[in-house]
Amino acid sequence: MSHKINHANIKEWAANYDGPLFDGILCDPPYELGFMGKSWDSSGIAFDTDMWADLFKLVKPGGHLLAFSGSRTYHRMAVAIEDAGWEIRDMIEWVYGSGFPKSLNIGKAVDKIQGKEVTTTYEPNYKNDKFGKGLGGGVTDNTPSDNEYDGYGTALKPAHEPCVLARKPIEGTVANNALKYGTGGLNIDGTRISTTENRSRDNSKVAPDTFFGGKKRINQVIDNTGRFPANLIHDGSDEVEAVFPNDNHRFFYSSKSSKSERNAGLEGFEEQFAPKGNNEGRDMSNPKNHMGGMQGSKMSNFHPTVKPLSLTKYLATLIKPPIGGRLLVPFSGSGSEMIGALQAGWEYVEGVELTEEYIPIAEARIKHWGSKPVQGALL
Repeated sequence: MSHKINHANIKEWAANYDGPLFDGILCDPPYELGFMGKSWDSSGIAFDTDMWADLFKLVKPGGHLLAFSGSRTYHRMAVAIEDAGWEIRDMIEWVYGSGFPKSLNIGKAVDKIQGKEVTTTYEPNYKNDKFGKGLGGGVTDNTPSDNEYDGYGTALKPAHEPCVLARKPIEGTVANNALKYGTGGLNIDGTRISTTENRSRDNSKVAPDTFFGGKKRINQVIDNTGRFPANLIHDGSDEVEAVFPNDNHRFFYSSKSSKSERNAGLEGFEEQFAPKGNNEGRDMSNPKNHMGGMQGSKMSNFHPTVKPLSLTKYLATLIKPPIGGRLLVPFSGSGSEMIGALQAGWEYVEGVELTEEYIPIAEARIKHWGSKPVQGALL
């Protein structure tokens, strides 16, 4: 297995690429939310049909594309991908319980306009969930509002991220396409959800017994390979499992990336502030809004949107061809999708990243995780 990371604008790189075709694409593009005023999250690249069309040309017929987006902007990305020629096959939902609500308290805002004193304090929360991940803290409004907008806000608690599953149209039948290009299918058995319950299934057929009379079973096969992979993935949190009582093993689970996972292999790297969240309704001129659970903390891997490796490995396994495979990872960031693909056994993984300072982080993380198994995945 080998890899390469290109420092380039993905649109320019894809338009000028002249190498071998890829078997698939796995990526986490900008969600186009204007994150903290960053230009990379408001460029419109994720909605650029021409960019997705150029990527379309780099993939074999039947090759799959997996691309994450935000709940408010997914539709625009999905339409751009479809308009570029891809077939939308499904939408995968990554559901989690640790999202932090970023809603403006309208009642408090009205109080300020009316000249009333509003007191806020920062309340840290050092409680860990069952995966040992600190949930952070937040800004709490302590003074009650007495206007009619008390209790009104502007946003819901974020609890999921959608991922488009698309495919380049096949040539002929799926079977013929698979024989010719090695692509077209999803690795169903490779991503089944393991379970401790007995799920043996008898696939035999009943046929007449011409010798003894009556009926007999033929081609009897016992199937206990695990649950069929679903288009829902969850983080295993108590909050999410409460929605699926007694069914927590029906779906693959992947908790959010822990601080130890995202920083592994980066010993000696300078720590920088790693923000998180989209800050809708927050006054970012207030330093209290840059603390703890609101905006993260200093760390070596300061990329703001690090996906968990168990999730990226699972998704990379889902679209991997049975033999070898060349995977393209646009917007490769700090390397999570590339690590997941290499752990899943892709023969060659190529990344493209615009922000140069993330590339050394990605290389160091790939080196670290190259000889270590990803933990926490039902895989």
